[in-house]
Amino acid sequence: MMAAVFLYRLSLALYGLGIRVAALYSDKARKWVAGRRNWQQELQKALAPGKKRIWIHCSSLGEFEQGRPLIELLSQRYPAYEVVLTFFSPSGYEACRGYTGVHHILYLPMDGPAAARHFVAAVDPELVIFVKYEFWHYYLHEVNRRGIPLLLVSAAFRQQQSFFKGYGGFFRGMLRCFSHIHVQDAASAALLAGIGIKDNVSISGDTRYDRVTAIAQRLRPIAEAERFRGDSKVLVAGSTWPDDEKLIKDALPALPTGWKLIIAPHEIDAAHIRQVQELFAGECALYSALAADASLYQKRILIIDNIGMLSSLYAYGHLAYVGGGFARGGIHNTLEPAIFGLPVVMGPVYEKFVEAVRLVEIGGAFPVADATAARAIFHQLATDDTRRLQIHDTVSRFMKENTGAADRICAQVAASGWLSS
Repeated sequence: MMAAVFLYRLSLALYGLGIRVAALYSDKARKWVAGRRNWQQELQKALAPGKKRIWIHCSSLGEFEQGRPLIELLSQRYPAYEVVLTFFSPSGYEACRGYTGVHHILYLPMDGPAAARHFVAAVDPELVIFVKYEFWHYYLHEVNRRGIPLLLVSAAFRQQQSFFKGYGGFFRGMLRCFSHIHVQDAASAALLAGIGIKDNVSISGDTRYDRVTAIAQRLRPIAEAERFRGDSKVLVAGSTWPDDEKLIKDALPALPTGWKLIIAPHEIDAAHIRQVQELFAGECALYSALAADASLYQKRILIIDNIGMLSSLYAYGHLAYVGGGFARGGIHNTLEPAIFGLPVVMGPVYEKFVEAVRLVEIGGAFPVADATAARAIFHQLATDDTRRLQIHDTVSRFMKENTGAADRICAQVAASGWLSS
């Protein structure tokens, strides 16, 4: 165990050194460093003593969106508590710094024994929640040492993870710090039971179903998307990377005449947008240019060159492609199109994502390994209206059956008596 702790501390030191070197040329790394500068003093200024607090930690923006239904439900049910939201990643912090659903939004200082002691003492929470993952040894052990209830929510586990290996004692020790673990599925619960963690585990589902359902119920109309669609059917491709975009370009001829494409790249910097424009040269328009030139609505392809619209854009589609499935990290959010009942096409790297696996199992999602496979499934789904309607009904039912995770987690919190009303 001592060797594992040494290696962990070494990895933290190397990460800290690496990100400071990266800050010399990377804006994201600079924000990571700047956001943690003088954090003790900033924490002291931000947090008044004597307040009752709940601390919720998210790695980045995706985990925040996942945890948001729970955050808002806890705030509603326990209004006497301040909610402190922390992020590890600048992308999450920057995107959410204007969010008004919590009292404080902070960077989580780099893990370490002194940092953990100081941070936990300053926040002094009555409940701590980590969303999905990020396991910080010293923070978890400090919370546990102080006897503060600690939850892991919307967690999903795989056999390949270190927790379930012979050498994984150090990592299993972090799991045993949690007072209760809310997992997404029975397979995750079984893996935990196999290492002796079962009495404090609940199969509560994934709060992302709650989040996309709330978004769909409060759908923001996009007049430009409505006008661009017109009487056409539309393929909406979201969170795409270059590999996805090349595949879509190669497979696009499989769509019947009259179909259109709305594509929302994951990265919208000027260089990447130019790259996408060049890929679809002659038949595309930028969303930002529509207001100045109404003739662009007649183009076949619309490139979304802003952020924040994608979850609503799927409402204008008849078929979806979700990007990221050709990258090591895997696909992006398949539930965003699924809430509208759309069939989902995606790349082959999806096995780490429980919801994507389930969608494939019920016939609502279709992994493709190359453009040939994509052309075949695009053609099948685009030309068979009856099949698309059947998929719509199946996926819509699946989504409805899987909502309610935030309520189940809140019910467990209430039953525990950890928080006062």
